[in-house]
Amino acid sequence: MNMTLGYGAIIVAILIVVVIAKTAVVVPQQSAYVIEHLGKYSRTLSAGFHILVPFMEVIAYRHSLKEIAIDIAEQICITRDNVQVGVDAVLYMQVMDPHLASYGITNYGFAISQLAQTTLRSEIGKIELDRTFEARGQINTNVVSELDKASSPWGVKVLRYEIKNITPPKDVLSAMEKQMRAEREKRAVILTSEGERDAKINAAEGDKQRVIKQSEANKQQQINEAEGQAQAILAVATATAEGLRQVGIALSDRGGIEAMQLRIGEEYVKQFGRLAQAGTTLVVPANLTDLASIVTMATSIARKPPAGPPPAGMPATAKS
Repeated sequence: MNMTLGYGAIIVAILIVVVIAKTAVVVPQQSAYVIEHLGKYSRTLSAGFHILVPFMEVIAYRHSLKEIAIDIAEQICITRDNVQVGVDAVLYMQVMDPHLASYGITNYGFAISQLAQTTLRSEIGKIELDRTFEARGQINTNVVSELDKASSPWGVKVLRYEIKNITPPKDVLSAMEKQMRAEREKRAVILTSEGERDAKINAAEGDKQRVIKQSEANKQQQINEAEGQAQAILAVATATAEGLRQVGIALSDRGGIEAMQLRIGEEYVKQFGRLAQAGTTLVVPANLTDLASIVTMATSIARKPPAGPPPAGMPATAKS
């Protein structure tokens, strides 16, 4: 009897433990449990400790509310210019409504990954091969927009979609490398020609400026020389006029005529002596000995009155 009571107590204890295990639920942080009551949706449990109705309420679905990354396998896409490229990507999504994620679709992860592949093929088919590399951002944005619309009834939000690799065929890669090499060589030739052109332009501009500066210098030199010659001529003329004026004044004084006659005689003899030394043949004038007649003629010229009034500062010469 006692043994029977002992076994019964053990069975009751086991049943109590099982009931507690079935009714006491601890939901981890960033998780959500969907509870069904007799096969029908009852409620969604958030993080914390919860008590269920034994044998009537069960945990039907467990969802993580963290952001989930799904690897999208590489697939073959055809571009607008009929080139096949292999594209793989990674998708980031998050469960926003556990109830819709449980009953809206059977496997939202598989559904979204398949939809991402089809949407990507559609987006790649809209652009040429050369633009697929530079249009990654636009492709990612368009895929996220389409997936977000489709996954909204499932309680899942697509956050980001990133293309990892775009792999063209080997022959296309070889052609692209040749094209890029040709473009680089073309840019190098253009830059070299532009440099030579700029150098020639600079040299021509330098020659032009040099010629202009040289002509301006020659012009200024000629102007300076002309001004110097004019000033020299003016100075000589002024000195000559002053000398003549002084001679006129001296002739009007006492003894001036006699001094002039003596000066003329001396100059006549000196110049005739130089003429005799200059050559072997000498033509002697008929009146060589008549020096007095030459002096008298010069004296008469000096005494001849001027045609007009005397210049200012010069006294009139009296008649002999």
